[in-house]
Amino acid sequence: MTWTLTVNRQSYRVPEDKRLIDFLRDDLGLTSVKDGCSEGTCGTCSVIADGKLVKSCIMSVSRFDGSSITTVEGLTPREKEVYVHTFAECGAVQCGFCTPGMVMAAKALLDQNPDPTRQEIKKAITGNLCRCTGYKKIIDAIGLAARFLREDEIIPAADKEIRVGDRSPRIDVMEKVLGTGKFPDDYRFDDMIYGRALRTPYPRARVNRIDVSKALKHPDCVAVLTAADVPNNTIGHIVRDWDVMIAEGEVTRYIGDSVALVATGKRENLQEVLDLIEVDYTELEPILDPFEAMKDGAPQIHEKGNILSSERLIRGDAHEAITGAAHVVTETYRVSWQEHAFLEPECAIGWPSEDGGVHLITASQSIYDEQREVSEMLGIEPERVHVQSALVGGAFGGREDMSVQHHAALLAWKTGRRVNVRLSRYESTIVHTKRHPMTMKMTTSCDADGRVTALVAEIVADTGAYASLGGPVTQRACTHAAGPYNFQNIDISGKAVYTNNVVSGAFRGFGVTQSCYAMECNLNLLAQKCGMDPWDFRYLNVVRPGDVLPNGQVVDPSCGLAECL
Repeated sequence: MTWTLTVNRQSYRVPEDKRLIDFLRDDLGLTSVKDGCSEGTCGTCSVIADGKLVKSCIMSVSRFDGSSITTVEGLTPREKEVYVHTFAECGAVQCGFCTPGMVMAAKALLDQNPDPTRQEIKKAITGNLCRCTGYKKIIDAIGLAARFLREDEIIPAADKEIRVGDRSPRIDVMEKVLGTGKFPDDYRFDDMIYGRALRTPYPRARVNRIDVSKALKHPDCVAVLTAADVPNNTIGHIVRDWDVMIAEGEVTRYIGDSVALVATGKRENLQEVLDLIEVDYTELEPILDPFEAMKDGAPQIHEKGNILSSERLIRGDAHEAITGAAHVVTETYRVSWQEHAFLEPECAIGWPSEDGGVHLITASQSIYDEQREVSEMLGIEPERVHVQSALVGGAFGGREDMSVQHHAALLAWKTGRRVNVRLSRYESTIVHTKRHPMTMKMTTSCDADGRVTALVAEIVADTGAYASLGGPVTQRACTHAAGPYNFQNIDISGKAVYTNNVVSGAFRGFGVTQSCYAMECNLNLLAQKCGMDPWDFRYLNVVRPGDVLPNGQVVDPSCGLAECL
């Protein structure tokens, strides 16, 4: 059976039913259509079918027999010109992964309603997520596009000369609005094979045996790798403690751990091959609480123990100051993980280089860290690992560690082939780092007039199965625990603790958001005890130029916190 679709005014006969997004991207090369979730949730896959906005990642080709499909590539030259200008003018483009889907949502609206209200624009993009801009600028851009299209306004000429301080558009607006810019999974090569990791279902279990024999017999299987195939199986961003794969006889540390890698000729066969790998586990009781992990006799997640790092900051005599204070508040605060929720799932492409190393196309926050960790894994000079950054679909700290880059490099190194390794949204959520959960006991005191006198803080951060940036994040949580307030007596301690939870790492704010949240809550309670308005209490105690922060930093004349309040 075949189905006939008209895509961007050209007719196609499709002999095989498949997801509409796979037909558009893989068969037609229309890579403006993005796959951010495969669940019809994020809207990056949005296209227009017979005038209606649809999610192509959850729809089959067979549902659109006889339909007319439009993607960003099929916009008229005038529409392309308008959307590029208005999204640039309003600053509506950041990472760009959601942008083509937003443009499709805008077109679906404006084709039916050329003069929408702001509320109507908001409703039209309800099914399209953006992690970067906060939506206001996108709504502004769609409203401006409506005006240009409705009134047939001429696009103003761009400035030929841009000076320091001038308001200027992003240089990458056009490629992001029109979907011509490439994220790693947008690169197409005829000789590409595909890779994926088999991950343990247990946060803590001993791997007794890995049997790959059935997987190797699959007709589309190119390779199956285990820890035995890795030249150096332990790498890491700062601390070398993260296993590329868990070997037979070793113990898993969280459910994101890999036990095997497979490569197939077709992406759709990956899961079928993974399901043929037989792994015998002995499930062990996981350590999910950092306080349990710190107890004597607790199972050791890493050889050097369960405490990754410790911090202590002392200034003045906080305990004496608390003893003599008029008002004291002690409370314990707990914050949980936070997902970065960038819209582009992690993807990397690797292939052998002419100098005996590897080439990589990635989307991370540091190609040099990737180069270093991949070269350490392969046991080769860093100069033989050639990393090219494609467009990055959001990061916010969540792309500092290895996720797929090392796996793509290893498969390319072992097979001699070009390999694409991409995470599903579920895999992305369990694999990459999160904001650190923290437990923070805060004691703050003040005198009878409401001036703060001391802070004693105890911070415990759950860094999860591997170090990532747990040490620096915990340090920053401690050095900023006093917030922007004039505490001259402090005693702050902090510990980053290994558990069998998902790995915690960098996230915007880098530990400061957690401890400042606890501080602000405590100050509200302290102000209440004093009988002061919380604003007045803060205005009295905020640092001003010349004051010394708890970490020893002198506040310079540029500080305007009091004026801001």
